[in-house]
Amino acid sequence: MVQKNISWFNKMVEKNKTNTNMNWTESNNKLSASFKFKDFMEAFAFMTEVAMHAEKQNHHPNWSNVYNTVTIDLMTHDAGNVVTDKDRKLAETIDNIVGKYTK
Repeated sequence: MVQKNISWFNKMVEKNKTNTNMNWTESNNKLSASFKFKDFMEAFAFMTEVAMHAEKQNHHPNWSNVYNTVTIDLMTHDAGNVVTDKDRKLAETIDNIVGKYTK
């Protein structure tokens, strides 16, 4: 399991080198990232799109929004508030979505 986590993390680090807004970190039993957008409307559009995908995956983020910044924490509550593959899948989905907004 540890090797799988390291492999996933290394993949995300490599991907993040091309987009400075993608900065997932895993610590304290959660995946965390903060994304900055052009303005509030763009941040809200991003959150709306993430919400639709999160609902489809039946996995919902802990997040906050202040003007053009969205901060997201992912952990699986029904697994004891730890990071699971559900979190990694949603993080990957979020990375695909944010790419539309932060070109």
